[in-house]
Amino acid sequence: MTMVRFDSVGLRYGTDAEVLRDLDFQLESGGFYVLTGPSGAGKTSLLKLLYLAQRPTRGRITLFDEDIETLGRDGLPALRRRIGIVYQDFRLIEHLSAFDNIALPLRIAGFGDEDIEQPVREMLAWVGLSDRARAKPPTLSGGEQQRVAIARAVIARPDLLIADEPTGNVDAEMAHRLMHLFAGLNKLGTTVVLATHDLSLVKEVPGAVMLRLDDGALKDPTGGLKHPPGRVA
Repeated sequence: MTMVRFDSVGLRYGTDAEVLRDLDFQLESGGFYVLTGPSGAGKTSLLKLLYLAQRPTRGRITLFDEDIETLGRDGLPALRRRIGIVYQDFRLIEHLSAFDNIALPLRIAGFGDEDIEQPVREMLAWVGLSDRARAKPPTLSGGEQQRVAIARAVIARPDLLIADEPTGNVDAEMAHRLMHLFAGLNKLGTTVVLATHDLSLVKEVPGAVMLRLDDGALKDPTGGLKHPPGRVA
């Protein structure tokens, strides 16, 4: 089943040249995709398109069988709730504790306190922050903030997980643990799209599909993408 489809997608900011051009690909449900490429290639811009923070300048994006261009304003929040996002700059809520930041997706989904306590505690333990549950983001190190951001993104078992350099601020041992977490989530059915410069992490996930962005164009070095047969007129 196809989860994401891009047809002739291009993106530019203002009147500048396109930062992404002629993107034609589809991502299958349950796949694990690793996005690589040099700095400035457009990886973060592509991820923004995937998690609906940015609309394409041209072309069509279909997500969960919904054309995002024709989707009404009321439909976007429902789609976004199916997506977990690990931002490169974390975007934690500073006045909330680590516990409450992680619990936020569950609260938004309508879970009560009695259903939140155990899964959040388990997630804190998994990312090695059990003793920092009540700490607020300004008192956490960069690596600790990144682990909270990852825990928040995966706590609700999203259909699609998008992670922008998720291991950039942690040591090698924690990076291994986090990749194991992503792989485990993927085995449960979550489609994962992970942007990273560290290609050694790909070895943690047998069968991962490598995608490479170079100067705004997408390459398929492992042959794992299925390109749609047609283009948008």
